[in-house]
Amino acid sequence: MEKLTYLDNAATVYPKPKEIIDFMCQFYGEKGVNPGRSGYDLCIEAGQLVFEARKLLTAFFNGEDPNRLVFTSNASDSLNIIINGILKPGDHAITSNLEHNSVLRPLHHLCAKGIEVDYIPFDSEGYIDPDDIRRKIKANTKLVVINHGSNVLGTVQPIGEIGAICRESEVIFAIDAAQTAGVVPIDVRKMNIDALAFTGHKSLLGPTGTGGIYVRGGVEISQTRAGGTGVRSAEPFHLPEYPYRLEVGTLNLMGIAGLHAAQKYIAREGMNNIYQKEMKLLDLFQQGVSEIKQITTYGTKSLSNRIPVLALNITGFAPEDVGILLDGEYNIATRTGLHCAPRVHEQLGTAPKGSVRFSFGPANTEEDVLYALEALRQLVELKTAPAKVRSSH
Repeated sequence: MEKLTYLDNAATVYPKPKEIIDFMCQFYGEKGVNPGRSGYDLCIEAGQLVFEARKLLTAFFNGEDPNRLVFTSNASDSLNIIINGILKPGDHAITSNLEHNSVLRPLHHLCAKGIEVDYIPFDSEGYIDPDDIRRKIKANTKLVVINHGSNVLGTVQPIGEIGAICRESEVIFAIDAAQTAGVVPIDVRKMNIDALAFTGHKSLLGPTGTGGIYVRGGVEISQTRAGGTGVRSAEPFHLPEYPYRLEVGTLNLMGIAGLHAAQKYIAREGMNNIYQKEMKLLDLFQQGVSEIKQITTYGTKSLSNRIPVLALNITGFAPEDVGILLDGEYNIATRTGLHCAPRVHEQLGTAPKGSVRFSFGPANTEEDVLYALEALRQLVELKTAPAKVRSSH
């Protein structure tokens, strides 16, 4: 079978390092019981791994209290918990046109219940001006929720500046770190982040179905779900303390074991080393694309304040057709369409078709980039379904 050239790492990083998969499977195979529910040895060991993972992730984000690191299913789950647990009828929220539907849709649903929302546009490079947020804050502003790294444009927002404005204004500041956690440094204390939503299956190198929230001390997110915790079962109401406040039922032990192993992998390899490797690939790809005049790219060309994502369109091709050709003729995996971020494409003028997104991960190589560039050149030259590239790839 021809090798798959996987360039859809913004959707999920693939493949994951083998040692992470091996640890996850081994731990679950040997100790896959219900953590925190009983006092026998296996249960205690499972619970210890969960708490160790909380500690590792809390330290990774420079948080203070591991009990305020809450495990969820993914970033969308985390953002739903944050948004619905903070906003009440009559409140005002501020977000941006860069947001993923994991922010846009919860807010849209709440607008029908009396929440008011302002959307901040981005500039021609793909960045938000923090002063635009400052100007929108008013007496009933309760929450500012911002995308840290765009899954379409790759731009990394000035979170520290926005956080300072929110802290000064006594407004809760939440960030969607789905694209940045694990590849861009995040310091919840220095950046004045009140609630951090992350997913495990992207640059944190864990499996799908994992994610979490870190909640700063003094910030309270209302409990919106109730169920088993394994603690104080006689209580008729769900427990108010963290992490139980925002966790219900049995945790994803196998997934958390994967996150635990991934934290150790990232620490050993060096997050900045991983990032620099990915950005070199983006640089090579961006330079090659710039030489193809029929291709339009979106957002900044700078490699600063950026993650390894590039969206583009080819003149004369619908983005979905480019994706089909890349897949069917070259075995290259990309993402086409609106990327669950419709307001980005509305502002860019690329709606309703969207664009073709290339995103690089730790397993990609320079050979992958050169192969993708050759495929794009052939698409542009032929203007029809091309023959397969003959290479040793």
